[in-house]
Amino acid sequence: MRGAFLLVGLLFAGSVAAQDWQAVERVEPYTVQGSTGLEIYQSIGARGPKLGLGRVIAHTGFKLTWTRKYERQGDACVITVNKPKLIITYTLPKLKSKLSEPLKSRWDTFITGVTAHEKVHGDFIKEMVRQIETVSVGLTVENDPNCKQIRSQLQTKLGELSNAQRARSRDFDQVELTDGGNVHQLILQLVDPR
Repeated sequence: MRGAFLLVGLLFAGSVAAQDWQAVERVEPYTVQGSTGLEIYQSIGARGPKLGLGRVIAHTGFKLTWTRKYERQGDACVITVNKPKLIITYTLPKLKSKLSEPLKSRWDTFITGVTAHEKVHGDFIKEMVRQIETVSVGLTVENDPNCKQIRSQLQTKLGELSNAQRARSRDFDQVELTDGGNVHQLILQLVDPR
């Protein structure tokens, strides 16, 4: 369930004014089925998105590209334009089976909770992109008339922000997935509602 970080590259543009941006968020469903909570959960285990060596219930991934303009100002290099294009993809289970009560209500609670969990990962990603904007716009490196040092400095900052976002997502998952955590409780209520 960890959010994935995918930095697809830097696009260098001519004169592009800084503008507000909106992340594009989309859902990529995968089909599951079953007539009991356990069968549905087993279907999730068999069909869920692969992450590492196993499968997970849901996943948040993203593609991030930038339009950046590096300008020489005297002997310095300055980032004058830094506009992101962010696409967040939530991979979530979609139930094919028709359910009757009370299983239908348990499924609805489960998928609502899992979706809310993934949206938190999406929020972490959006916050990281805003942080990248904050450290990038106006970044100036003196004695860099060919704009080479600034790129290296920017990559260092991007790496730090990316690592912080991944750690934050891991910490969130650890709380949510451990015994008694929110997602753990959602699974238990789906499979064995006692």
